[in-house]
Amino acid sequence: MLRTKPKAAMRILIAGGYGVFGGRLAQLLADEPRLTLIIAGRSPAKAMAFCRSLTGLAKIEPAVFDRDGDLEASFDALKPDVIVDASGPFQAYAHNGHDPYRLMRAAIDRGIPYFNLADGADFVAGAAQFDAAAKAKGIAVLSGVSSFPVLTAAVVRHLSADGLKVESITGGIAPSPYAGVGENVIRAITSYAGQPVKLTRSGKPAVAIGLVETRDITIAPPGYLPLRHTRFSLVDVPDLQMLSLEHPGLQDIWIGAGTVPEILHRGLKVLSRLVSWGLLPSLSPFAGLFHWVVNTVRWGEHRGGMFVAVRGRLLDGAVIERSWHMVAEGDHGPFIPAMAIAALIRKMLDGHAPAPGARSAVRALEIADYERLFAGRAIHWGPREAPDPTWPLYRRVLGTAWAHLPLPVRTLHDMTTDMTADGTATVERGTSLAARMIATLFRFPRTGTNVPVQVNFKVKAGVETWTRTFAGRQMVSRQEAGQGRNQHLIVERFGPFAFGLAPILLEGRLHLVGRTWSLFGVPLPAILVPNGIASERDEAGRFHFDVHIAAPLVGSIVHYRGWLVPRGVASATALMTDDAKATSHV
Repeated sequence: MLRTKPKAAMRILIAGGYGVFGGRLAQLLADEPRLTLIIAGRSPAKAMAFCRSLTGLAKIEPAVFDRDGDLEASFDALKPDVIVDASGPFQAYAHNGHDPYRLMRAAIDRGIPYFNLADGADFVAGAAQFDAAAKAKGIAVLSGVSSFPVLTAAVVRHLSADGLKVESITGGIAPSPYAGVGENVIRAITSYAGQPVKLTRSGKPAVAIGLVETRDITIAPPGYLPLRHTRFSLVDVPDLQMLSLEHPGLQDIWIGAGTVPEILHRGLKVLSRLVSWGLLPSLSPFAGLFHWVVNTVRWGEHRGGMFVAVRGRLLDGAVIERSWHMVAEGDHGPFIPAMAIAALIRKMLDGHAPAPGARSAVRALEIADYERLFAGRAIHWGPREAPDPTWPLYRRVLGTAWAHLPLPVRTLHDMTTDMTADGTATVERGTSLAARMIATLFRFPRTGTNVPVQVNFKVKAGVETWTRTFAGRQMVSRQEAGQGRNQHLIVERFGPFAFGLAPILLEGRLHLVGRTWSLFGVPLPAILVPNGIASERDEAGRFHFDVHIAAPLVGSIVHYRGWLVPRGVASATALMTDDAKATSHV
């Protein structure tokens, strides 16, 4: 960034300003009184309608703007200080017989800073050809100012800040099914579906087939409710080319998108495979249909997320695997792709302009810039590192959230050898026939007050066996770190049943939330997974539990709550004496 004078006012021309990404950018900037936002596109009616819907302190102006029209006349009439190209699809510009960089070139000729949200790898890479011209004009021309590659690159730099030599990068974005996808995005995706996509493999340039290759990942910020296990398909984004330039020792890179509902994802993969086999020439003619389907067939959780994983070597030769996970709730996620340009414009207002030159935006922002953008929104993020297999189970699954557990909770779960804890509980059983049958099947405790409780924990090969004894009645389960569809979950097994539980740290309590279940290894419908309350907390320096098991169509099955103290820990004071030791694992 260059230090310049703060701006008293700026006029921002947003080409495609009433579209999906341009509109979200305008919403992000609408609270800035120093800005005039020019909402521009080919349709004056759409521009005016969007402007009427936008509220805030910024001045709002609708405008007619045709990127294929008389750009000089448009610039003279609108007098922009910055041009933002949010229209797309940028993949098409290189194949439509026209100059794909016409707007970029015109902005450079007039000496107007230019940013775009391009996600086409070749288009973003091509911006560098105008570097000398942009420097001669003293302006910044940044291409691909969006999550891919700006956020991805910032995360990789963050994960490798201690000198890690990055050899492998894997990333992906999983949008909410309710996010609303613009037709230009669909046109971009269909343009490379089933087509060769350039990337790096085994340290060499290679190609893979777009949307055909898949990987299954669970996005899980430490201590927060993860997304459901998601299938990602390879997408053609700037990261595949730009990050290999950033990390010369890079051996492999792969970036995917996890479309939900999964049935749509699988259908798109099948059609992409037909294109790769030559049975269909392209999916581009179906872009309009796909756009309607994606924005009509919606179900599942209104949540989205992103992950970036790296593998590399430290200076001592140690191989390290790290990842960064982000989950955005509701309508907060769809704003993330536009945040990078919003941040750059605010920096320019405050006197920090990008250095002159034309290039990809791969170094436009750092992870700290994004964390400031995420703050105050329902966006949760955090890093993970491949855990030491000798760590206690809960520490391995919770990752960095382990350090934030209340001390009595952390002490009870800090097990690498066998342990016993004693306490009392109050138990209430459900009264329906189905509830009584299930409680009997799983040997849940009987109704009672001040029921004596003993829990024996046995640890073997990273698996914990919990034998709970309520007034002489035993209930046994095994807990272990989940794999596959249970990645980043704790799997608790009662005989042939297995339950995938997400450990969540919320308001000082550890909650266990059911996400999956199976019988004899066969997955059962997630919508019917038993639910209720399962939490652990610190109360007056002592471990307290509150477990309420319920199920859809059944209701309450059993509710037991009480306290435990590990043997050898006689009081709250004793629990507090070795806090430094307890936190030294982190």
